[in-house]
Amino acid sequence: MTGKPEIVIVGGPTASGKSDTALKLCRDFNGELISADSMQIYKRLDIGTAKPTADERALAPHHLIDIVEPWEDYSAADFVRDAKAAIKDVLSRGKLPVICGGTGLYIEALLHPTDYSAQTGADVALRSELMKKDAHELWLELNGIDPAAAAKTHENNKKRVVRALEIYYTTGKTKTETDKIQKKYEPEYDVLLLLCGFYDREKLYDRVNRRVDIMIANGLVEETGRLLENGDLKEGTTAYQAIGYKELFPYIKGEKTLEECTERLKQATRNYAKRQITWFSRYDGVKINSYDEAKEKTRAFLEKEMTENG
Repeated sequence: MTGKPEIVIVGGPTASGKSDTALKLCRDFNGELISADSMQIYKRLDIGTAKPTADERALAPHHLIDIVEPWEDYSAADFVRDAKAAIKDVLSRGKLPVICGGTGLYIEALLHPTDYSAQTGADVALRSELMKKDAHELWLELNGIDPAAAAKTHENNKKRVVRALEIYYTTGKTKTETDKIQKKYEPEYDVLLLLCGFYDREKLYDRVNRRVDIMIANGLVEETGRLLENGDLKEGTTAYQAIGYKELFPYIKGEKTLEECTERLKQATRNYAKRQITWFSRYDGVKINSYDEAKEKTRAFLEKEMTENG
C-alpha cells in the first residue's frame, strides 16, 4: 500500500503506436493525456512533430502541447514542474493521468525526481560573453572540459553548451559531476510504465518510413519553409535541430533534391528510434505488443491499487 496517486506512462520509440495506445487508455479508464514530447511543446511545429490531430484531441483532453515558442528554452526541470501541475489538475477531477511520449529525459525526470538546485552557477555576464563565441569553438571548449556533456549536446545547441560551460566556470565542477551529486527524491506517484515498439524492429522502421512519407504528403516541406521564413526556427535553438525539419533545410535552400532529403529524414528518424529503444530498455517497464495487453495491465494496476488502498 503506497497511498500515492496512480499514473500511467506510455513510452517508447517514435512511430511505435504510443499515442494511439494512450488515447485508448484515456477512453477506457476516464483519463487525460499529458504529453512527454520535447518537440510537441513548441507552437506551430505541427506536422514534423506528429502532433495529435484535432479529431484525436477531441477524444480526450491533452496537456503540455503548444505551450512555448520555438525559440524559447525548455528544460527537463520545466517539464517536471508543468507535468506535476497537470497531474494534480487531472487528479483533482477524478481522472487518470496518462503520460505519453518518447522523450526519455522527461520521463526519467518524472520517474526519478532530482533537486535541480545543485546546478547553480548562473552568471549573466559570463553567459553573455560566452554567447559571443562561435558555436563550434564553444563545443570544442566544452569537449576539453567535460567530454561526457559534450557528447550529449549538439554543437549547434549553443545555449546548452554555454550552460554547461557556465556551470563549470562558476562552480568548479563539470555538468556531469553536478548531475551525479544532485539529490534524488522518492517518487511522488505510483507508476505503471508501459513500453511500446520493442518486439519487431523491422516493423517499427517500416512504420517510421511510412510516417515520413505521410508527413511529406501532408505538407511538411511547406511547414518547414514557413517556419524558417517567419523566424520561428532560429539557429542555436533546440527547435532548429528538431528531427523532421533540419533534414529538409538543404532542399529548401536548393542544395539537394526532395528525394535525398526525405531519405535523410527517414534515416535520422530510424536512428532516433534506435536510441529511444536503447534508453527505454534500461527501465523495468511492461513491454506491450497490443492494446489489449496495455488495457489488461492498466486494469490490473488500478484494481490492485484500489484493493490495497481500500
